[in-house]
Amino acid sequence: MNFFGRLTLIAPVLLATSLASAATTVKNIRLWADNGRTRVVLDLSGPASHSIFTLRGPDRLVVDLKDSKLAGELGRLPTGGSIRSIRTGLRSNGQLRVVLDLNQEVRSRSFTAGPNDEYGDRLVIDLQQQGSLRTVKRASEEHTAGRDIVIAIDPGHGGHDPGAVGPGKTREKDVALAVAKNLVRRVNAEPGMKAVLVRGGDYYVDHRERTEIARRANADLFVSIHADAVEDRRASGSSVYVLSLKGASDEAAKRLAERENASSLVGGVSLAGKDAVLASVLLDLSQNAALSASLDVGGEVIGQLARIGKVHRRSVQQAGFLVLKSPDVPSILVETAYISNPSEEKKLRSSSHQDKLANAILAGVRKYFHENPPPNTMIALNQTRGPAQPVSHVISSGDTLSEIAERYNVSMSAIRSANRLSSDRVRVGQRLTIPVYAGT
Repeated sequence: MNFFGRLTLIAPVLLATSLASAATTVKNIRLWADNGRTRVVLDLSGPASHSIFTLRGPDRLVVDLKDSKLAGELGRLPTGGSIRSIRTGLRSNGQLRVVLDLNQEVRSRSFTAGPNDEYGDRLVIDLQQQGSLRTVKRASEEHTAGRDIVIAIDPGHGGHDPGAVGPGKTREKDVALAVAKNLVRRVNAEPGMKAVLVRGGDYYVDHRERTEIARRANADLFVSIHADAVEDRRASGSSVYVLSLKGASDEAAKRLAERENASSLVGGVSLAGKDAVLASVLLDLSQNAALSASLDVGGEVIGQLARIGKVHRRSVQQAGFLVLKSPDVPSILVETAYISNPSEEKKLRSSSHQDKLANAILAGVRKYFHENPPPNTMIALNQTRGPAQPVSHVISSGDTLSEIAERYNVSMSAIRSANRLSSDRVRVGQRLTIPVYAGT
């Protein structure tokens, strides 16, 4: 198991504590670490409310569980990965505090999980080393230093499946394809990024085949483009979805059932021949790391969409869309607007609004990957090499200087200075030199 790290199952903790009124007992703590990621699982006697926050100097992650206690006599606490040590204590308000002492700066995400065939209620805490995205290193990674970040772009529906149809007979499949092609052009113009278009014309692609196209392309992100519809024509705004935990669990069960098939892979590594426990751990860690990345990039995209128009909800939503169920490729689904709303349908037919949508999606994706570049990509390597070469940007309809500055993570004044601009006004077709610096 040297490539996959080590799975540590320990029935741990420090103190024997009793509190008759405590509703939930922490029965066990388990830890798994590999490839820049650490997962800590608290096995619980029942559901528990929790809060989580980070402290600096030194770095610590603090977890408070309401009305909880430790199990009777618990042994040595697990350590490894980003965890230097684990401490616990019972607070006067009945909260159990679990402190994870960290040995490096991490991003964290926590979620609760209900009982399954093997475990009861659980609190899962995933820690991800800064800049680490992929769940399992690609087999070819050593030979692709300086590679492009690959974005798979999927226009929803197609062929015999028109998707939703607006009051003015606008078809979702046509809008999705137009926005997707626009986004492909913009991604391919980005230094260090490359687009893969899942559907290039008016034909249908099976949902699972869409995700397999992304996986075969070694995609770092899968973006599916859609337009929402409901009976209430007043509904409006953009939304971004990622896979729900329920959907992830369903897909994990399917993948595990197929693990003897050599094509059943996570991160390019076959699950064939792996025992059930190891295969389950690899797939679970992979899938939840992908979900964590999906939530992060989805948050950036919905933030950019909010800059160009109304959003239906400002937070990323979760649902069991089949097209989002790849276990090792972060995936988001963008509902560009409500095609069932006459005014939004009109905007979706507009090429200028399609430009804005594509630019907003790219801005969110770009911001995420410049803050979290996968190892060995050109963007990651450039951030360690000093000043990068200036980037040339051609103004498209809807572009503003402030949006361009945010897109490239440089100041407006730097762009003005590099182009000798006397104001913030720009015109369609104008070519700007963008001074891009390492680490920005």
